[in-house]
Amino acid sequence: MSSPTGPASGLPVRMPRPRQPGRHRRPEPVAAPEGAPALVLAVPGAPSTTTRSLAEEVVSIARSELPGLDARIGYVDGEEDATVTSFPEFPSLSSVLAHASAERAARVERARAAGAEVAEPDGPVAVVVPLLAGPDGALMRRIRQAVVESRAAAELTDVLGPHPLLAEALHVRLSEAGLARADRARLFTVATAADGIVLATVGGEEAVQAAGITGMLLAARLAVPVMAAALDEEGAIAATAEQLRGSGSAQLALAPYLIGPELDAGLLDAAAKDAGCSVAEPLGPYPAIGKLALSKYTTTLGITPQQPSGAPVH
Repeated sequence: MSSPTGPASGLPVRMPRPRQPGRHRRPEPVAAPEGAPALVLAVPGAPSTTTRSLAEEVVSIARSELPGLDARIGYVDGEEDATVTSFPEFPSLSSVLAHASAERAARVERARAAGAEVAEPDGPVAVVVPLLAGPDGALMRRIRQAVVESRAAAELTDVLGPHPLLAEALHVRLSEAGLARADRARLFTVATAADGIVLATVGGEEAVQAAGITGMLLAARLAVPVMAAALDEEGAIAATAEQLRGSGSAQLALAPYLIGPELDAGLLDAAAKDAGCSVAEPLGPYPAIGKLALSKYTTTLGITPQQPSGAPVH
């Protein structure tokens, strides 16, 4: 029996294992360098408590992968804060960047006031990572404009995909909806498993082409045909579904190649109904999203924690 302070007398106590010597020793965890720029997640779509919860989970995953990371959330359609002294509930991206810039300037002034010789910082104050699985020209232009308007020295990364981890995430969402086998290595079937996948995205032709790359990875995982189509192009999802049926697929599924905030309410369900497809959930705060956001940040800064890689779904 244990006491509140530890095991009862006579019971063994778990002791920390000594560090393993030699080349098989586990690498020491990498932490964010002191004074490193903030990772600012640029969240598209209408701000809401649901969107905030999703974004907070994504940055929580990133922080768990890189201890000490300064991660913040800015909304493309958020509220402006002209004073940069206090934050509204859903702060705009430009406000978050301006606030980060003001904080760094204040740190430099405090250090100089204390007698320290501090040079003007020459690196970025923040690295902005769009919360987008694929390219969206209109949204990226708005994100760039917010960076410019903030007047902060910020770096803007590319979107998160295409990437094998996003194919893994799509596989998981399909399996959660009963539309795919959970593990390609185990020989069992799912009665409702789809034999053709429509990969839905938004952002025009460039987004469809990028989704198609991840779609090929998903097709290799599931051994079924996968075709990408634009949700924001009228009739595109239904036309792609008919193309799959014409090539022999009978039971189709709609897989959103979308994280969630960038998706207009009702658009996904309407497209699935028009195409006669079952539908999986958007990617949401799947762990890969946080890892890929962090990877964009570390690559920009030249920090080298363990890079994310695709893995089988179990």
